[in-house]
Amino acid sequence: MHGINVGRMILSGAVAGLVLWLAEGGASVVIMGDMEAALAAHGLSIELSAGIMAMTVVVSLIAGLVLMFFYAAIRPRFGPGPRTAVIAAVALWFGGYLLSLIGYGMIGLYPTRLLATWATIGLVEMIVAALIGGALYREAGA
Repeated sequence: MHGINVGRMILSGAVAGLVLWLAEGGASVVIMGDMEAALAAHGLSIELSAGIMAMTVVVSLIAGLVLMFFYAAIRPRFGPGPRTAVIAAVALWFGGYLLSLIGYGMIGLYPTRLLATWATIGLVEMIVAALIGGALYREAGA
């Protein structure tokens, strides 16, 4: 059994992060109006400054790297390929994405319908990013 190929993990993670960033940008077209309305009801607003936009890139990159770390870590147990990429995506989605949305719901920040849409979009984008990143990843020494 070979170790994690750190260079390939970083490359595939960066690509997965780019996919996530682009997908989030596309998804914002679908949900941004509802997000703004929900925040306005609480006296809050979204200001997409240059700093916030830069942070979206950083967060997406981190998510892509973590996603590909999960893929590389479970690959020896589940085998290479799309099935393992989907398992990694669903695990990260449950462990991070979904839990944060549940938290938003628990404090009443966003309505349930918006959170359900957001969760569905997030699951799809996470799976797509994992499939693309997973296709690029190769084990060390392989």
